[in-house]
Amino acid sequence: MIEFDNFLSPGRKGHLIGIGGVSMSSLAEVLKGMGITVTGSDINESRNVAELRAHGFTIHIGHRAENITDDIEFVVRTAAAHDDNPEIIAAHERGIPVFERTQAWGAISKDYRNALCIAGTHGKTTTTSMCTHINMAADRDPTVMIGGTLPLLHSGHRVGHGNTIIMEACEYYNSFLSFHPTIAVILNIEADHLDFFKDLDDIKASFRAFAERVPVDGSIIVNFDDVNAMDAVKGIDRHIMTFGLSPWADVHAENISYLGENSCFDIIYHGRKYTDVTLHVPGEHNIKNALAATAASICLGIRPNAVKYGLAGFNGAGRRFEFKGKFNGADVYDDYAHHPGELRALLDMVEGLNYKRTVVVFQPHTYTRTAALFDDFVTQLRRPDVVLLAEIFAAREKNTIGISSSQLAEQIPGANFYPGFDGLENALRSLAQPGDIILTVGAGDVYRVGERLVAEAKE
Repeated sequence: MIEFDNFLSPGRKGHLIGIGGVSMSSLAEVLKGMGITVTGSDINESRNVAELRAHGFTIHIGHRAENITDDIEFVVRTAAAHDDNPEIIAAHERGIPVFERTQAWGAISKDYRNALCIAGTHGKTTTTSMCTHINMAADRDPTVMIGGTLPLLHSGHRVGHGNTIIMEACEYYNSFLSFHPTIAVILNIEADHLDFFKDLDDIKASFRAFAERVPVDGSIIVNFDDVNAMDAVKGIDRHIMTFGLSPWADVHAENISYLGENSCFDIIYHGRKYTDVTLHVPGEHNIKNALAATAASICLGIRPNAVKYGLAGFNGAGRRFEFKGKFNGADVYDDYAHHPGELRALLDMVEGLNYKRTVVVFQPHTYTRTAALFDDFVTQLRRPDVVLLAEIFAAREKNTIGISSSQLAEQIPGANFYPGFDGLENALRSLAQPGDIILTVGAGDVYRVGERLVAEAKE
């Protein structure tokens, strides 16, 4: 079987199907930085596609067999490109090897002495971003792959020349089992992606397999406060470092204080003060993310001051409690939360910010997740003062189970369901007032609602 490693040398040429995606566009840039010529295709024009073109990439809109030219030596496909894709068919007919995106990233990670891979049901993008800030403050010149946009990088990736790669590691379809971490971080484990995993035990087994990919001289970093995460790594013969709010964790926080959206705390490592931190993103969950990033930095031998100043410079990743602007005197934020656990963390945080009302515009993500975690979604969505529901964002799925956001609305007192964004926007125009926080929430395109209202307010 041909390995992707065989193509990681200057002068090779490959083609990326779905090149406009966050991870795929980052992959294209990293491969180019290694001296590999890359072409690509995508269904639609997008900001990522435009940026790649500006960097000299040839990109086709639409998937067609003729996009696979005679000089292409390998193809990498996004998860949404199936075997009936005409470009994949053409590659198979020509004997050109087709790789999954995660196989490519996994092969790339082998070339680094330090491969820091951050996994977990929640918090991956934020923690990966925090690790990036710290490594940049430490002048490590890292290569980075994030599943979102980091303002520091103006993108979701960075091509560095140091010996460290920092990667967000997703469990869906066991993708992270293609990675080769020298440091594996497990932030938390909850039931999710139940269209692929059988149950929670199946998910925990996958995370355990991820942790076991760490070499004997590597490290596993795990959330001491998360029972499922601790259970998943129990008995693994590797160096394990724990983090959490518990004083029994190897890396924990003490003397926590809050001032608006800021939190200040001391980081304690093995009973002694390691450094103090002022964090400019709110919420207890972000303190935990910062502790995980600190534990990873300790394993990398990064000095405490780089942790202190790296975290102080972090103001959030794109679509993670991202301030969009104001509308009718209300503050408009967007957040990627699409799991009940993420909703809980988001609402816990917002409740401490002293707004008069919390208005949530929620767009569920995938039919299977909405159905599997229906009651948990209802529990969290009963908490805000006002709830507006958009229709479920299908993503990769078809609605074979007959579920709709309207069914959520029926279980949430006062909630309203709007099948289209126009209705949502009109409702927000009527109800928004000073003292409100408006949250557009979900992994789909609901952020557009807030962006349009903010733009309208500026006209």
